Amino acid sequence: MVPLAALWLPILVSAVIVFIASSIMHTVLPYHRGDYRQLPDEDKLLVALRAAGFTRGLYIFPFGTHQDMKTPAMQEKYKQGPVGMMTVFPVGPPAMPKFLAQWFGYCLVIAFFVAYLTGHTVGSGEKYLVVFRVAGTAAFMAYGLGQLSNAIWKGQTWGMTTKEVVDGLVYGLLTAGAFGWLWPR
Repeated sequence: MVPLAALWLPILVSAVIVFIASSIMHTVLPYHRGDYRQLPDEDKLLVALRAAGFTRGLYIFPFGTHQDMKTPAMQEKYKQGPVGMMTVFPVGPPAMPKFLAQWFGYCLVIAFFVAYLTGHTVGSGEKYLVVFRVAGTAAFMAYGLGQLSNAIWKGQTWGMTTKEVVDGLVYGLLTAGAFGWLWPR
């Protein structure tokens, strides 16, 4: 067992590496550029949404209880469409510094739990590939497999989800490399 205090460097380095890699993957590489689409007739739709009094939150439409879903009226709403989920952010430009700080914090949390799991399953002085395998598996589960629920429950396309899972694999491999490299000898 390796104490968490001995793993502060791989925790920090892996979070920084993933943060930098994700920035490159989302701003420099072109494969995420088509992930989102513009609303049809956006200007008219935004006026209607403002008039409806939308505030920050998650919305589902058509909305109803489990009992409502069985009624003919709700079934007709589903047939007519559209059917979907919508996330509404606070009014104003995206708060990128805040989002980036939260993303870095998320990377640190994942690295902390990777360290916890790897430190309890791999001994000090273990070979690089042993550390790499355990840390990489844990990191991929956190970064990659968690994305699958978006396609299952939130209507995200499988194409976009697959790209996010691949991103998670890259992040997992980078995390594994940092832990293998900086593992206490």
